[in-house]
Amino acid sequence: MLRALIIEDETAAAVNLRAVLRETAPDVEVTGVLESVAESVEYLRNHPQPDLLFMDIHLADGDSFRIFDEVEIAAPVIFTTAYDRYALEAFKVNSIDYLLKPLKSADVQRALEKLRRLTGSESRAYGARVKAMAAERQETFLVHVRDRIIPLHRDKIAYCYTSDEKVTACGFDGEIYPLDRTLEALQALLPEADFFRANRQFIVSRRAVKEIVVWFGSRLSLSLQVATPERIVVSKARAPEFKAWLRSAQPAE
Repeated sequence: MLRALIIEDETAAAVNLRAVLRETAPDVEVTGVLESVAESVEYLRNHPQPDLLFMDIHLADGDSFRIFDEVEIAAPVIFTTAYDRYALEAFKVNSIDYLLKPLKSADVQRALEKLRRLTGSESRAYGARVKAMAAERQETFLVHVRDRIIPLHRDKIAYCYTSDEKVTACGFDGEIYPLDRTLEALQALLPEADFFRANRQFIVSRRAVKEIVVWFGSRLSLSLQVATPERIVVSKARAPEFKAWLRSAQPAE
């Protein structure tokens, strides 16, 4: 028997997947259904790893890749999503299976057959590819805009901004993208060579800095290549660090 765990916040989708598995794969035992990132992290920390994970990409409390930040996952993962294939090009390079909702019996069966063909070493490598995909978020963020998923590469980000507990990224094209992470989490993911935490509200890209003005009290006022919702001010205490960062080596590739 294969022990499978379902991570899915839509009840109807979870019920449908269970029904499909009963029909096409009676040797797969569903050990549980989890509905959020937080619940999944808690469960996986305190229970043995399943043989297989069915994981919805977008959960109510954030994208499911956040789970990999907290828990080491070695099991093969089959991602599920309601969004079209165009939005998922990034997954293909990692050779990770994904299924489009509503799930079809033939698609689930095909994915399971692929997993059964894996040898022990290949299965372990599969888990490593999942981990690599999670790390890839440092370069590409999945932005959910209405009924679309938009891959946003970090090179396109001019600044990140937080206000009223909402975090957005602004691209060099002036477009605003909602993000489901705190500014602190983004600071940990974005390379220090390319991005600087200017203050509590802003992380700025090196390439976006257009002009620096010495402001009141030896603070620095930053002007970027794109418009900002408010003035970006670097404190007197952090001004030397910011200038040293700006003078340092060119951004990492």
